[in-house]
Amino acid sequence: MKTDTATEEDQTNAKTRRAQGEFVRGVSAFRHAIGEPDFPAEPGRYHLYVAFNCPWSHRASLARAILGLENSITMDVAFPNRTDESDPAGPNLWEFSPQRVATLTDAPLPECTAETGTGERLRLAKEIYQRENSTEQSLPILFDKVSRRIVSNESAEIVRMLDTHAAALGNTRPDRPRLLPRATATREFVAMLNERIYTTINNGAYKAGFSSSQSVYATAFRAYFETLAWLNDLLSDGRPFLAGDAFTEADLRLFPTVYRHDPVYYVRMKLNGARILDYPHLWRWLCRVYAIEGVATAGSLVHCRQGYFGRSWNKVVPLGPLTPTTYPEAYLQPDLAEARFGFLTA
Repeated sequence: MKTDTATEEDQTNAKTRRAQGEFVRGVSAFRHAIGEPDFPAEPGRYHLYVAFNCPWSHRASLARAILGLENSITMDVAFPNRTDESDPAGPNLWEFSPQRVATLTDAPLPECTAETGTGERLRLAKEIYQRENSTEQSLPILFDKVSRRIVSNESAEIVRMLDTHAAALGNTRPDRPRLLPRATATREFVAMLNERIYTTINNGAYKAGFSSSQSVYATAFRAYFETLAWLNDLLSDGRPFLAGDAFTEADLRLFPTVYRHDPVYYVRMKLNGARILDYPHLWRWLCRVYAIEGVATAGSLVHCRQGYFGRSWNKVVPLGPLTPTTYPEAYLQPDLAEARFGFLTA
């Protein structure tokens, strides 16, 4: 079967590539869909498990918010740092621990929750998988509270099924976007965008930040910034969103990475070629998406900073950037790039 490279990474020679220092993302195993006989589209039936620092989880929480499903799909939020070697269950596990204290704030994070989807108050995401005899432990998870089964843990497919069944699932926002366009030409353009964005931006950031090979890093670094420049040029004609006048899947899939770039990825993923502020059209797009109802509360840069830097070698979380202003407050200022770099506003 041909790999859908807009959704997952080709696993050819994955073991050898990892041994040579390349970060190779694994493939999600739970690939059911809402709309199948076992998983009917019903309001109040489904539950999301996410971590706000995880960009793949961020896709799912964004879709839930933008599609007006906050009241019909319940959600639990894990603490941004996983367990360490001192945990009796072992290290590197997502934990639902609302009382856990973040080093960045010296207090618990108010968005973090206990586990409520199963009704069993499980502590670890791993335990949700163990109920189905699986050794997986990743987030996000879309869970069926009626059958008490995992529907999917593939973020791109979760976004697509929430969009497809938004009305039946209990959408409360009549003006919600249709993430997958109806027009064939636009749909094909979105598919092209999805593939390039996944390969060079979403997964490309991890190739740069987590591979231990200098050549793999350099290749990913170049592709990442080539695509940012290409996207900035695409938006230079004044279109509000990537595929034109309407917000689509491509915008949703790009946002989590670009949202993280200046305050986190610039340093943590060694992607210091430029900031998004250096791309005025892309910056205005970022601010435009951030202003959509529900987007600002569907993620958290506090969780991102805590999650990415809190698992670095010394666990110290940077406090910046502070200029030209703090983040995410910067995303409320679409003209900030022009003011800083002297570009003319279109």
